[in-house]
Amino acid sequence: MYLPPWFLFNTHLETIYPSLFRKVSLKDFQPERIQTQDNDFLDLYWLKQDANKVVIISHGLEGNAHRGYIKGMAKAFYENRFDVLAWNYRGCGDEMNKALRFYHSGATEDLDEVVNHVIHQGYKNIYLLGFSLGGNLTLKYVGERKTSALIKGVVTFSVPMDLYTSCLQIAKPSNWIYSRRFLKSLKKKIVTKTQLMPGLDISKLKNITTLEEFDDCFTGPLHGFKSAREYYLRCSAIGFLETISVPTLIVNALNDPFLSKECFPEQINNSLIQFETPSRGGHVGFSQFNRNGLYWSEQRALDFITSLND
Repeated sequence: MYLPPWFLFNTHLETIYPSLFRKVSLKDFQPERIQTQDNDFLDLYWLKQDANKVVIISHGLEGNAHRGYIKGMAKAFYENRFDVLAWNYRGCGDEMNKALRFYHSGATEDLDEVVNHVIHQGYKNIYLLGFSLGGNLTLKYVGERKTSALIKGVVTFSVPMDLYTSCLQIAKPSNWIYSRRFLKSLKKKIVTKTQLMPGLDISKLKNITTLEEFDDCFTGPLHGFKSAREYYLRCSAIGFLETISVPTLIVNALNDPFLSKECFPEQINNSLIQFETPSRGGHVGFSQFNRNGLYWSEQRALDFITSLND
């Protein structure tokens, strides 16, 4: 199991350090833009070496394909002879997406667009990997539908599988630095969106102080949900675990500041799911210093997927 470096002695240091200070040396991604069925676009970022196996990596809330944790995982797999595809959710790149909608924790239709695009590239083995929101998205995706037989395995880290209670968790005073950062970024995107679509009502925006309030005013209504509560209920991955039909690894650190106790189910009635709960790791942390440069999460994902590929 994971043991953090000595100087990362609490959950917040474990979470913040890699986000601020990790630098990953990686060759440039090859960008590609694909059109969605509703005439919007998704930006994809490839590392290709003519492999017949590919890993699709999905980022967390307000992240993108160029974050350190994405690049670290991409490097780990690329250097082990996998092709890699990371992608940006709608509105998470340098250019605002065209539609009124953004992205959210259950927007599996966009992940499906990416997977189908990858299938048409001729790969024989596809693996899905998600962090945080991207982990919830990935688990919901493989649990809610009959997925392609080309999808051979799934790995997720730091997954808020129960969205409502995780939203309450991040609103706690001890997590103010995270919630404030997320809200600032989300509010900025809403303001940017009004410049493209002046009809969007942002009169309540300045009074929003929690992620739940933001989801109630914007995320829910913009994506067809009556409220934040309905959005959380319908999109929480915990409701889709029993129907997952591919080998799956879920890793949630017990000291993750974002995760509620509901994100650590005592029993998962699915023999294809391996649920690991290391005592340390923070949220999308798992920093490690060794000769190969891999974080613990990257080595764990590589070991799991390689075992499926043998």
